[in-house]
Amino acid sequence: MIHLRIVATPDRAAHALELLCASPSVLNVIHLPNTARKPPGDVILCDVAREDASVILSDLRELKVPDQGSIAMEMIDSQISGAAVAAEKAAAGLPSDAVVWEEVESRTSENTELSVSFLAFMVLAMLIAGVGILLDSPILIIGAMVVGPEFGPIAGLCVALVELRGDLAKRSSTALAIGFPIGIVVTFLMTYAVKSASLEPADFATTAHPFTAFISRPDIFSFLVAYFAGTAGVLSLTTAKSGALIGVLISVTTIPSAANVAVAGAYGDWAQAGGAALQLLINLAAILLAGVVTLYVQRRFYISRRRKHRGDPARQAAGLPAEPQARRGSDGAGRSTEPEGSTIP
Repeated sequence: MIHLRIVATPDRAAHALELLCASPSVLNVIHLPNTARKPPGDVILCDVAREDASVILSDLRELKVPDQGSIAMEMIDSQISGAAVAAEKAAAGLPSDAVVWEEVESRTSENTELSVSFLAFMVLAMLIAGVGILLDSPILIIGAMVVGPEFGPIAGLCVALVELRGDLAKRSSTALAIGFPIGIVVTFLMTYAVKSASLEPADFATTAHPFTAFISRPDIFSFLVAYFAGTAGVLSLTTAKSGALIGVLISVTTIPSAANVAVAGAYGDWAQAGGAALQLLINLAAILLAGVVTLYVQRRFYISRRRKHRGDPARQAAGLPAEPQARRGSDGAGRSTEPEGSTIP
């Protein structure tokens, strides 16, 4: 279940109440008139089945509730209620498979900023991977994969391409385009310093690290693993199974490959550096392709469900039309949540 806190002007709150009370997948509706002060208006609290969360939120946007108010979401970990069981049964599908698009957009937007912390994690992850290559340590390579923050911007770019959101695409691309080069440069300098001080293992050679050689030798399996991991990663972000994301992070060698570009470059082995760079590009392309395909399929299911939802009696009770309107939705921050030309609100 998902808990909603809605602040709306009295006239829009009245329509929102009609909608929520008439929706079988909504329960625990509480109306607090003239309670909010900034912005002024009524406060409505309710719980909605996860399966219907996005369509209900879309209806609230169509009622223009966020224009002068707000909608806040909170995930409910557990709820003991017969009414909640009935509400979930009234919503088609399973809660674990439901996609709450507003939640997806919020998650990806938070993880796509080119911030100091993002760059710090990129650099630290590549430094760990660089040491792992020098020591031929798979454990350190896995640790670098987990620390790396690159999946956030990749997922954000996938969402941006599916929803045609230029702002999110720009932020995600910028984070990747700046984060990887900075990490590679710092790792190069660290490796060069280690080499100059003769601190690397005596038997180290850029072509002789069998336990970590896979990060610079791309093949068809590199693409397949990255594609499968990208699909799993997007599914972990869009469904309730977010715990699977850790498994995804240790399956794809983006960070180690980038680090190997730096290590091989510091030792002047440009063939190894080129192989690692190719591995990096293959993995990024495969993850991006998998993410776009997965999100596109999920989005089409949502749009189909949204169109069927237009005939719901709850919409009629709220005064919403059954026919599509040529307008675009907004997430409350002024960003569009539907593709250009879409008739889905």
